[in-house]
Amino acid sequence: MAEKDLDTTGLFGEFRRMVRTTGTVGGIAARMAGHRLGFKGDGAAHAEDLKAILGGLKGPLMKAAQLLATIPGALPDEYATELAQLQSNAPPMGWSFVRRRMAAELGPDWQKHFREFGREAAAAASLGQVHKAVLQNGEVVACKLQYPDMTTTVEADLKQFRMAMGVYHKLDNAIRQDDVIEELTDRLREELDYKREAANLRLYGLMLKNSAAVTIPKTVDSLCTRRLLTMEWVNGQGLQKVLDTNPSQEERNTMARALFEAWYVPLYRYGVIHGDPHMGNFTVRDDLGFNLLDFGTIRVFRPRFIRGIIELCEGLRTKDEERAAHAYEMWGFDGLSPDTITVLNEWASFLYEPLMEDRERTINENAETIFGRDIAGRVHTGLQKTGGVKPPREFVLVDRSAIGLGSVFMRIGAKLNWHRMFQDLIADFDEDALAEQQAEVLKAAGLSEFIEK
Repeated sequence: MAEKDLDTTGLFGEFRRMVRTTGTVGGIAARMAGHRLGFKGDGAAHAEDLKAILGGLKGPLMKAAQLLATIPGALPDEYATELAQLQSNAPPMGWSFVRRRMAAELGPDWQKHFREFGREAAAAASLGQVHKAVLQNGEVVACKLQYPDMTTTVEADLKQFRMAMGVYHKLDNAIRQDDVIEELTDRLREELDYKREAANLRLYGLMLKNSAAVTIPKTVDSLCTRRLLTMEWVNGQGLQKVLDTNPSQEERNTMARALFEAWYVPLYRYGVIHGDPHMGNFTVRDDLGFNLLDFGTIRVFRPRFIRGIIELCEGLRTKDEERAAHAYEMWGFDGLSPDTITVLNEWASFLYEPLMEDRERTINENAETIFGRDIAGRVHTGLQKTGGVKPPREFVLVDRSAIGLGSVFMRIGAKLNWHRMFQDLIADFDEDALAEQQAEVLKAAGLSEFIEK
């Protein structure tokens, strides 16, 4: 894509974007309609085509589709399978364009802050690209610079995404997606504000300050704006590259423990989750600890919701159906019939199974290629028969993280006593204590102003 195309902003940019995505999403909607009406044709080919189309976008629409791909029945199987594997492949901005963008964020003399600044992008993110740089004091940093016109891009994509999902919902109402779409909309809009992401980084630094296994980069606040995030450069390797060296079982278990700590200490101690656990968002240190890198998709939960997660697990483990049913109410599910609860319990039992068995085991002993895909189909069919369900907003990222992390744990090949790890984490759980700790770290990180009351 030429730089002059990337530089289009304002009303014309939105019009151009909508023309581009209307065709894309209209085609998606038509294909999904054909799928549900029985006119499948070559479903796998259509799914592959959809993957290619969405993979060429900058990321917002793709990320929303990826999240939906983790909810049973939210998308047809062919699409969910392909979208679950998508990564952003947007073309990088050229150097002349980067210079203009940096000047827009830090002023025309922006280069005075840096001893060196990499001309080539070191990495691509869904909404921007990362450049390696050296500050005047010698500190090595990562500068994540947002792609141009992303606010317009996100809003245009969301309009078209709503249209596509509206068509799909008329054909398949197993999942009533109103709140799901609202949740995805809010999270995507939040990702546009790198000031908020800087606060998320500070938050995770506070929550994991006692963790030797997890590194959270420090921000350089004087060089952070709404569209530029500057943070400490941390060294590490991609997980797949480490796995290609054929690590021992002990080394695999060490990596899995670090990842478990990185995601679940914040959730059960502070009510905060990182909603995007794909492998591009972390790297592996030399000691097999983890560096967390991307903090755009962060969700803060009510303490009662966290209590509901624990109650559901315990209800399923002890086969206490009333306790499990009450847990769904704590999550915000309304008007669930006994039959619907039975179907939901099948999905929850799949996710919680490793936490309920007091023994060493792999995360998924059936070794499915796509974590949970087979059982998701059965759950979707069950929900159709029982009248469907309307998931609460808070459910979306919990489900996404559980599926995403399960897939990573499978790839690592860890064999651990997940039950003991979980029980150790929740042993002293207290809603009031969580609320106090949550308020304390949100205030200290500067996030209170961003959180809806």
